Amino acid sequence: MRNVMKTYGRKPVAFTHGEGAWIFDTSGKRYLDALCGIAVTGLGHNHPRVTKAIQDQASTLIHCSNLYQIPEQEALAVKLCQLSKMETVFFSNSGAEANEAAIKLARLYGHQKGLSEPVIIVTEQSFHGRTMATLSATGNRKVQAGFEPLLSGFARVPFGDVEAVRQVALNNKNVIAIFVEPIQGEGGVQIPSPQYLNELRQIADKEDWLMMVDEVQTGMGRTGAWFAHQHNEILPDVMTLAKGLGNGIPIGACLARGKAAETLTPGTHGSTFGGNPLVSRAAMATIEAIELDALLDRATFIGDTITQGLTKRFDGVTSVIDIRHKGLMIGIELDRACAPIVDLGLEAGLLINVTADKVVRLLPPLILDEKQIEFLVSTLSSVITQFLSESK
Repeated sequence: MRNVMKTYGRKPVAFTHGEGAWIFDTSGKRYLDALCGIAVTGLGHNHPRVTKAIQDQASTLIHCSNLYQIPEQEALAVKLCQLSKMETVFFSNSGAEANEAAIKLARLYGHQKGLSEPVIIVTEQSFHGRTMATLSATGNRKVQAGFEPLLSGFARVPFGDVEAVRQVALNNKNVIAIFVEPIQGEGGVQIPSPQYLNELRQIADKEDWLMMVDEVQTGMGRTGAWFAHQHNEILPDVMTLAKGLGNGIPIGACLARGKAAETLTPGTHGSTFGGNPLVSRAAMATIEAIELDALLDRATFIGDTITQGLTKRFDGVTSVIDIRHKGLMIGIELDRACAPIVDLGLEAGLLINVTADKVVRLLPPLILDEKQIEFLVSTLSSVITQFLSESK
């Protein structure tokens, strides 16, 4: 470990293999993975369709430069545009890179409209990545500290506050885009009012802004729709994806339509590895599995069942402030900082995490069966109860 930079607070456990929703450590102990590598392995581990696609592609051609046509990438782009009603796709290797592409796209679009210093509206408590541009867009001082000077060109408003966006529109004529997460994952599974995205769409249309949505965590079926904004029956101008797109294979995507679709041109952006044959095949196999197994509806059912079970278990427990969810993004907010719950869960055979200090976050796979749902609800309830009794 001493040769690995200490950028993570790693737990004293290593995993050797996984099967579906289960993952096994070096001693053979089994854990229910209710975190999915932070919303990545939505199909669970070792999914046969994805594994076969990776094996088949690895035996023929793993990488090809974007200097040439890549049929696997083109097929994936067509499929993503069909699912999203977007028009063009830029492929990257991560969510941060996809968001970086979106930020560059918006700035270039602004310059093309004659703005020398275009501004993007972002929100408080957001998380968009750890590159300098995405870190600057992020609304969390804890992760920004020590990396100043941050990039300028961002105007920040409270998440969910439409009136604050209107005020920026009145006072800042350099705004060219608004960039939001449909649900804030790192911010504590914060779910805005049902009409929030619709109102932002209306403002963006009125002001001729780009509406950009960060679906890195919410996309690929996690909320019960392919993309969370589809619950609102709207279309953004730019959308970013990653995490669940490749079920563990590193791939990100920045999708655009309409006035944003042709903004990036040869020489304005690029990626050595983005959308290579291997990752494109893995992503296509992931999409096919979600479609064939009707996992969008399954995500809704699992999320509702887990939330109902936890709500029943903690009825009348005042230390549990709120239990909120959209599909399989679930947050249990407590009245105190609760980081020790992660270790208690590990001991009990359950992988979870804590975000925003007081929120137990669940991001389980879209494939849980009834027994696994029951195990998750029962084990997590016991872990939270134990923590509350020991931390009075």
